[in-house]
Amino acid sequence: MLLKLIPDQTHIGFTRMRYAALAFSALLVVASLGAVFTLGFNFGVDFRGGVTIEVADEEPIDIGEVRTAMNDLGLGSIDVQEIQDFAGTDKAVLVRIAQQQVDGADGDGAAERAQQQALATASDALQALLGDDIEFRKREVVGPTVSGELIQKGALAIALAIGMMLIYIWLRFEWQFSMGAIIALVHDVIITLGMFAVTRLEFNLAIIAAILTIVGYSMNDTVVVYDRVRENLRKFKQKPLSELIDLSINDTLSRTIMTSGTTMLALAALAVFGGEVLRGFTLAMIWGVVIGTYSSIFVASPFLLATDVKRDWSKAVPAGA
Repeated sequence: MLLKLIPDQTHIGFTRMRYAALAFSALLVVASLGAVFTLGFNFGVDFRGGVTIEVADEEPIDIGEVRTAMNDLGLGSIDVQEIQDFAGTDKAVLVRIAQQQVDGADGDGAAERAQQQALATASDALQALLGDDIEFRKREVVGPTVSGELIQKGALAIALAIGMMLIYIWLRFEWQFSMGAIIALVHDVIITLGMFAVTRLEFNLAIIAAILTIVGYSMNDTVVVYDRVRENLRKFKQKPLSELIDLSINDTLSRTIMTSGTTMLALAALAVFGGEVLRGFTLAMIWGVVIGTYSSIFVASPFLLATDVKRDWSKAVPAGA
């Protein structure tokens, strides 16, 4: 039924909108960089260090009582969130305790002991408040050294992913295609980071995984369009490049709509039923699908027009091929 709603062939002049899209993308990138450098990220326990406790009970949990009990412990900044499954039958709370500040010469050893002490204190307080029958699903401690390493490795993972994509596209296509794809990828990553800086959603390891997934999704969408561009470059040697790029995007548009649409349906289900734990990851993925589809059409493809890629390909293809 959905397929019938999508025309087999559209004739949208995407390249005519390239200057407006360029201005829009430049505005988003500049605003995103400004937000990242001025607002920063709302780092989760994974990156700033601290304690995470997830506790469940068969009986309803009064979130207000838990929040009051945790704040009375004097452990610094504490965040308490309610967690439920999609049926609303599973009652649980997630407690995040900020990294404990330690004075002294012992360094990381004292900091680690302080985190462990905070974990024990909070666990005892929850058991005293909710009873001995509660279930501790998660009790994690992330020290300052580990959190710093995670930030570095997360940034390295994103940089390596983009670098390997650059090599892959360079080997498969010409340099214009490679540079266009990487510009689109960097565009997507920067704007996604800006979204997290503005919305103050928690930035943790799950978000790094989401960004890496976005990189793969955006690259896959771009490669599909580029494959059709390369095919049409060989087929229509005299067609103006702007018309050829429009033709290629329109040829793959139904596939793009179907892929993005079905992906969004799955992500929407996760956003509604996945609870707080998956919410940041899901929202990042939804945003990534939207911005990745946009960049494949309005960033990566117009770059080929700006670099006049047809000249190289028309010379490389023998006459009569």
